[in-house]
Amino acid sequence: MSNSEFNAKEFCASLPLQPGVYRMINTKGEVIYVGKAISLKKRVSSYFQKNNLGPRTQLMVSQVTGIETTVTRSEAEALLLENNLIKSLKPRFNIVFRDDKSYPYVMISGHRFPRLGFYRGVLDKTHQYYGPYPNAGIVRESIQLLQKIFRLRTCEDSVFSNRTRPCLLFQIKRCSAPCIGQIDQQAYQHDVKNAELFLQGKQTEVIEVIANKMLQASERMEYEQAAELRDQIQALRRIREKQFVDSGKALDADVVAFAQLHDDSGRVCVNLAMIRGGRHLGDKSFFPQNADNCTPVNVVEAFLAQHYLNKSAPPLIIVGEKIERETLQQLLTEQCGHKITIQINATGEKRVWLGMAIANAQLALQQLMSRQASQEKRLLALQQALQMPVLQRIECFDISHTLGEATVASCVVYDNFSMRNNEYRRYNIEGITPGDDYAAMRDALTRRYQKMVSGEGQLPDLILIDGGKGQVAAAQEALQELGFSDANLLGVAKGEGRKPGLEQLISPLLEKPLQLSSNHAALHLIQHIRDEAHRFAIQGHRNRRGKARTSSSLEDITGVGAKRRQRLLGRFGGLKGVLTASIEELQQTDGISRKLAEKIYRELH
Repeated sequence: MSNSEFNAKEFCASLPLQPGVYRMINTKGEVIYVGKAISLKKRVSSYFQKNNLGPRTQLMVSQVTGIETTVTRSEAEALLLENNLIKSLKPRFNIVFRDDKSYPYVMISGHRFPRLGFYRGVLDKTHQYYGPYPNAGIVRESIQLLQKIFRLRTCEDSVFSNRTRPCLLFQIKRCSAPCIGQIDQQAYQHDVKNAELFLQGKQTEVIEVIANKMLQASERMEYEQAAELRDQIQALRRIREKQFVDSGKALDADVVAFAQLHDDSGRVCVNLAMIRGGRHLGDKSFFPQNADNCTPVNVVEAFLAQHYLNKSAPPLIIVGEKIERETLQQLLTEQCGHKITIQINATGEKRVWLGMAIANAQLALQQLMSRQASQEKRLLALQQALQMPVLQRIECFDISHTLGEATVASCVVYDNFSMRNNEYRRYNIEGITPGDDYAAMRDALTRRYQKMVSGEGQLPDLILIDGGKGQVAAAQEALQELGFSDANLLGVAKGEGRKPGLEQLISPLLEKPLQLSSNHAALHLIQHIRDEAHRFAIQGHRNRRGKARTSSSLEDITGVGAKRRQRLLGRFGGLKGVLTASIEELQQTDGISRKLAEKIYRELH
């Protein structure tokens, strides 16, 4: 159906004045844009009546061959439906933010002796959660800090319940060892309370509490304990001094800032700064797709809807653009069960936070463009070195195993100047002679590219193989059998002594191996992609090998049936604990004799 066959005037005349969502469709039947409207008739008609549409909107309208609409009961319902459709369809003319996994939290469990831990997922009301944090690294840093100051346990409950002696963390003063009674419940709960106050941003209150305890210990002439409390106070003061703003208020807020490059690229960034308990937990930068030539207001509105709908939100969201906020505030308040305020005129300390977030958004954009310029230089250098007319997408394969056990092949993808993690694939290799890397490579390439025989997808511009002539020959054989004899293959053979920089590049099109200088930009790109394929393959192999050994090692020992296996795993908190246990510790398990304990130890080691 061509664009001329779509009668926009007739279609718009039949639309209702009610709120709803509209979907614009092109000749291929693809949804190219999803929008919401307070009045479907007025909003959709405006695309075909106005003459001052921007270039981007003009291009979109020129491709429309049909429009589908859904009437909703309210603008809020339309916003929800629009957001769900954008996330599922990812239309090419909508601003789309990558839908990240859930954010991580610091967790303090509801146990009698609470555990300090890292948590990601649905929140359970039986535990206390602090965050969310922008990334896992910041959570782990916070946990290490809390261990150092308050010495809360981090072990799993199954391990905690079966300890007979303190672990290494107690010896290095990172845990008070409640597992074996080195600290009573009241004293431990006191440390937990102080940790909670710290996570809530009440550092001054924590310092006062600990200072009083220090004075009391000193008066009782318990000088060693007083010294430990003094060290806690000093550590807390150093942390408090690092805070950007200390207003005395335990502010919980997200700050959303926009930045754009004023050049041909037009790249935009939305920076999210997370403030919890008055502490700046960190920033996360987002680079949306399809945002070129869009206004800051449009970009920020798209971010707020896609990021917060169906997720938890803090009571205050500070933004730097004058957006339409009423409908979103209403939806988020209903969703979260507490009042959500979106503030567009920040003052005082909130203005300071916003200024910092804007600066970080601009810095993130500069770093992105710097990385992209470096990647463009590397890719162009490789294209010239290999004398290829086109080079954009590269796929790299590697094989990993241990003496033929649990063989895994990896395929990583480099496209549009960056690694594409969501396109990585692993292949478990079965039915070959253990250790036959050539057969494994043939199998991996066959499985990767056989769907393309039927016209699905297309070959990459270059296929990298981690290996020498034999690996390249095996890969070439697999591709020829599929009918892709013209595919560009390049093997990366390790140099003398396996030293980086001495790699040789092997191709069926080259008479002899090509060796680039160690500082050549093209070699740096090849090494980066090859190393990523190697990492991904090793990770998959270890996971597969670990899974196989976990499920079979105890089962293979004669005399250890289901009940004894269950007792051992329960006592030591899993197979890892059993592997580290001594013969004496194994013998203390119900139903395990000295002789059987010796046998288990011998079989596992």
